[in-house]
Amino acid sequence: MSDSLSTGRKFRTLNVLDDFNREALAIEVSMSIPAEYVVRVLERIVYFRCKPKRIRVDNGPEFLAQTFVNWCKKEDIEILYIQPGKPMQNAYIERFNGSFRRDVLDANWFNSLDEVRHCAEDWRLDYNTKRPHETLKNMSPTAFAAQFFSQTQAKA
Repeated sequence: MSDSLSTGRKFRTLNVLDDFNREALAIEVSMSIPAEYVVRVLERIVYFRCKPKRIRVDNGPEFLAQTFVNWCKKEDIEILYIQPGKPMQNAYIERFNGSFRRDVLDANWFNSLDEVRHCAEDWRLDYNTKRPHETLKNMSPTAFAAQFFSQTQAKA
């Protein structure tokens, strides 16, 4: 996503979601987000979580770049590109982006990237821990995952 600071300087966000429980794994804010940046973010997520089998992305230059493609190959992660002009093929992130746009980017006037980062992280934590999702039995993403894994452990 992109937006502007009060000074007119543009910035971008990289929003990473887990399709399983709709958890926002990262909201990164920077003036630019090249493929190298994307790879560093994904490496951090993989380190603290587990490696996904596949990643669904749009056709932005950061996802078409050889750096990103090579990293996915090295990690044995399948890249699922949505068709150009078909954002609903990535409906979870589109819905998330709409909420993030309304609640954070459109609702605030930011003077610095640090302000955006702070607000985005507060919102991400609230989104993950407090917001009920109808598709998750009206639980938050973290509550849904906790219940799922608790039930899975009980069956094992």
